[in-house]
Amino acid sequence: MSPISHGFHRRHTVPDGAADRVPPGQYVTDGFPVLSAGPTPHTPLTEWTFSIRQGSSTVKSWTWQELQQLPAETATVDIHCVTRWSKLDTEWRGVSVDTLLDQVEHDAGYIMAFSDGGYTTNLPLADVTGGKAWVAFSFAGAPLEPEHGGPARLLVPHLYFWKSAKWVRGLELMDEDRPGFWETYGYNMYGDPWKEQRYQGD
Repeated sequence: MSPISHGFHRRHTVPDGAADRVPPGQYVTDGFPVLSAGPTPHTPLTEWTFSIRQGSSTVKSWTWQELQQLPAETATVDIHCVTRWSKLDTEWRGVSVDTLLDQVEHDAGYIMAFSDGGYTTNLPLADVTGGKAWVAFSFAGAPLEPEHGGPARLLVPHLYFWKSAKWVRGLELMDEDRPGFWETYGYNMYGDPWKEQRYQGD
C-alpha cells in the first residue's frame, strides 16, 4: 500500500530564521498534507477507548470521557513528515504519555502504538516519556479532524511523523523492539529526522 495525499502543494522554502528548525532534506509548508495507508476510521466516541496492554492482557483502559478528565497539556511543536514536508509551530492539546504510563507498573523498554484500521508503530519507551509525547485530541484549538488522526493521535514531534500514529487506541508495552506497520515495509526502526533516518540502513 502506498500513502495518499490530498491538497499537497510542494514548496521548496525555509522561512528566514528557521533554518535551525528544519531537518536536512525537508521544506516548510503552510498546509497540512493528509497521508494515510488506508481508509479513515470513524469510531463513535461512545465506543472509543484507550488501552495499555502487556502481553495478552489489558492493564489499564480509559473511555473517551475518562481521558478527557485527565490533566491535559498544550504543546506547540514543529512536525516533520518522512515525505519531506515540515510544518512549524503547530499547536496541539492532549494528555501526556507520562500521565498514562504513570498509572501502570512496568519495566518495559519499548512500546507499540496501535490504532483503528490495524496501523502500528514501534518506539523506545524513552522517546514517549519525559515530556516527549502526547495522546493529542485537539489541533489549532479545535477537535482533531478524522483525516488528521482524530479523535486522537499519538504525537511524538521529535521523530518523523509516521511515528505519531493516527487514530491511536493504545500502547502495548514490550521488553524487546519489533517493527510496526511501515517498519516492516522498510522504514527505519527509529526515524530521527535530523539524521534522515527514513529507511532501513539510513
